[in-house]
Parts: sequence; C-alpha cells; structure tokens
Amino acid sequence: MEKTNQNIVPHLWFDKEASEASAFYASVFPDSRITNTTTVHDTPSGDVDSVSFELWGQKFMAISAGPYFKFNPSVSFFVNFDPLREKDAEEKLNEAWNKLSEGGTVLMPLDKYPFSEKYGWIQDKYGLTWQLILTDPDGKERPQVVPSLLFVGDQCGKAEEAMNFYLSIFSNSRQGHIAHYPGGMEPDKEGTVMFSDFSLLNQWFVAMDSAYEHNFNFNEAISFMVYCDTQAEIDHYWDKLSAVPEAEQCGWLKDKFGVSWQIVPREMDEMMTGTPEQIDRVNKATLKMKKLDLAELQKAYKG
Repeated sequence: MEKTNQNIVPHLWFDKEASEASAFYASVFPDSRITNTTTVHDTPSGDVDSVSFELWGQKFMAISAGPYFKFNPSVSFFVNFDPLREKDAEEKLNEAWNKLSEGGTVLMPLDKYPFSEKYGWIQDKYGLTWQLILTDPDGKERPQVVPSLLFVGDQCGKAEEAMNFYLSIFSNSRQGHIAHYPGGMEPDKEGTVMFSDFSLLNQWFVAMDSAYEHNFNFNEAISFMVYCDTQAEIDHYWDKLSAVPEAEQCGWLKDKFGVSWQIVPREMDEMMTGTPEQIDRVNKATLKMKKLDLAELQKAYKG
C-alpha cells in the first residue's frame, strides 16, 4: 500500500459507537486497520473515545462524543473498485455492499447505470453513506476512497463555486473532471454540477449538485481535519475558511457552504498519544481556544 502523508483526514462524530463502527469498517474494506484508540477525559461531552483508522489506505478519525449530530448523505464516501488495480474488483464490491447492507438502507440500488457498469449508494447501520462504484478502467486513476459533497437545498447550485473556492485556498490543489447537467433533467438545473472531482493537498474530493427534495444539509457529524505544520498555515486556513463565528471552537470552523473543518497542528497526533497527564493538559488548553495556538499547545504538552 502506497504511503502518502495525508494532510486532510475525514473526521466522524458518533454518539457512542466510534470504536465499534471503526472496527466494522475495517472489516468491510481491503487493506484496512485501526491504528490508535485513545480516551480523552473531561471534555464537554464527558469521556470521549477517539479512534484513528485506515480504510484502503485512506486515514480517518472517529470520536464518540454524544448524540449531537447525525450522519446524512450530504457527505458520503465514494469507494472506487478499479478492475485495473484489483483483479477481483467486482467480487470485492459485492462483498462490501453486502456487509454495509446489514441493517442499512439502500439509497440507489446496486445496478448498471449510464455512468458505471455497477454502482450503488447505501446508508449503513450507523447512518454513514457510501457510494460503491466499479470504476471505468479507461478513466483517470483515483484513490480508492474519496469523500463526496452533495450540495442540496439552499446550497444547491453552489458545487462549482465551492470547488473553485477550495482550489483557491489550498496549495497543491487541482481540478479533475467536471460534468454539468444538460437541459431536460429537471428538477436539476441545466449547467449545475452533475459530477466533479478535485484534489486539495493531494486529497481527492467529489462535489455534486442535486435539486431533488432532500431534508438534510452539511453538519458537524462529518468534518475534515486539515493538518498544519506551522502557526502561519493554521492562520491561513482559519482566516480563509471560517464564515460562522459562533461555530468556531477548539479548532473547529464552518465555511460559507456549511461544511465543517478542523484546522489542527500535525503535532496534535503525537500530543494525543502522550501520557494521560499530557493528553489532559493539551485537552484543557484546547478547550479554551477557538483557533488553535500551536505555541500554547506545545507549552501545555511539555508541562
């Protein structure tokens, strides 16, 4: 498995099931494992389990921090089963679909579609949604797991604007593929985004518009952690992305489209695997901050 330094990590907020769900996901996808589990004490949500795991090479984080946010399909995960990379790609796709289906809900049946020989959209038993696709071998190569943003409701029609906004903020970014809706596909409006993908700091994302009636929108259940090496980087992302002052806390922010981000120093990972005393000190310092102050966190860590 190719190791890249992943700079943006999807972060999943569970009520109590972070450990159980992470283990479940690691059992569903190839080349997956749990890398670290920590309990952080005395947070506003009480004692919180924090789990780091990898799914097919894509790093994730999950926490159990109370019943405040629920997953919905505004953020889902595309999983590319590529026949060129996997000799039994279709078999692996079927296997993953069957496991995710247990206790789950089908949003689009596993079937042949104009854009793929085999594709399905499923909401698993924890509420997280996955789009499994048998990749066109002639298409451009993409990572196996790609977060997907669905712009609906008052955000519908803003997928392209959002993509360009993110591309302007993140270094090492590039636009991939973009396809617009043609006329005659109502309620979707001609010219809005049927499918696009783009890469920020080498992390691929998908963005799409949908004008159908959806009773959900972006929330904090899924956020994206941006790892920064310096305070200047933290300041840059914070200043450019944060659009909702009341959402700013402990390194979390919300952008103008409602997507949640966490702007964190890369050292935070190491700090949160220190001694219980160190973790406790860093946690207490974090809770006092909106934007994270790297020097203050280092001071707390060292005691």
